[in-house]
Amino acid sequence: MTLLEVKDLIVNYSTGQIEIKALNGIELSVNTEVVGIVGESGSGKSTLGLSVIGLLASPPAKYLQGSVMYKGIDLLKVPQRMRRYFRGTEISMIFQEPLTSLNPVLTIGDQLAESIRVRKSREEIDEETLMRFVSQGIPPKLDSLKLKSRDLRDEVIEALRTVRIPDPDRIYRSYPHELSGGMRQRVMIAMALSERPSVLIADEPTSALDVTTQAEILQLIKELVQKSHTAVIFITHDLAVVGQIADRVAVMYAGEVVEEAAVDELFSTPKHPYTTALLASFPSGYKTDAPTPFIQGNAPDLSNPPSGCKFHPRCRWAFERCVTESPEMMRTSEKHLVACHLYGGEINAK
Repeated sequence: MTLLEVKDLIVNYSTGQIEIKALNGIELSVNTEVVGIVGESGSGKSTLGLSVIGLLASPPAKYLQGSVMYKGIDLLKVPQRMRRYFRGTEISMIFQEPLTSLNPVLTIGDQLAESIRVRKSREEIDEETLMRFVSQGIPPKLDSLKLKSRDLRDEVIEALRTVRIPDPDRIYRSYPHELSGGMRQRVMIAMALSERPSVLIADEPTSALDVTTQAEILQLIKELVQKSHTAVIFITHDLAVVGQIADRVAVMYAGEVVEEAAVDELFSTPKHPYTTALLASFPSGYKTDAPTPFIQGNAPDLSNPPSGCKFHPRCRWAFERCVTESPEMMRTSEKHLVACHLYGGEINAK
């Protein structure tokens, strides 16, 4: 059984008289691996992550179609009051800006301790009992565990050590504003992993960090995932980052997955014109007088998206069929999928 599978997911945002088509027929499966989600701002990456963990505010978000299957359970059909039992201990999320995610009036130790309490309370309920509650739509009552303060503190300190935080005793007593951005992000990772989730969603977790700290965080996530066998959905706009951490990559454009492949294959033989253009616009790292390539045009208005292939107004290979007919996802090799009327033929970016 696939650990997590998104099937034909359609999500709109309603803002007054405007209907924004945020996700359009998303298909994605995730097992014990790191799946990178890449694309321009506004392509639907964060909406997809929030849809999986059930944190989209409704309204304005509307789930129009599809399912999010986790261990055979459709999370979109689980009552809202039940969903919190899947958050954290089953599916956890690291957000882009930890300063807005951490409670400013609680110490790091108190906040980490709370995540450990939640996990230990959840462990008191076996899988069969939880599934029975899910089928009935009645949330199980979690008893407030009376954990020894010393034992709980020891677990928090160990969680901080796991993410290579120096002087964990000091960090334990610190408040979020007293830490650097990189240190706060390590705390968020420690908090997410202390709940021992099966699926970890990381939404641009390194975009606000300097290059050195970014590399350390990426290496840390890779090592921890290998040890804990956690599946990761890694959302980013940075191709260099996804190349370092991902096993498989899904490229999103205008609310759709347009290409999916193993990371090495995607970088070596991109199929979709959008993917090709993204890779061509990535700086080579060598000094040159030539202008940096970029994708012509702008991302489409999702309240009134183009007909046919949504990328066709910006695609130099577009032809008549691209304007009138939306392409279906097709397989070009065992691990390579693409939605393009060029039938997956390799494109020369030059």
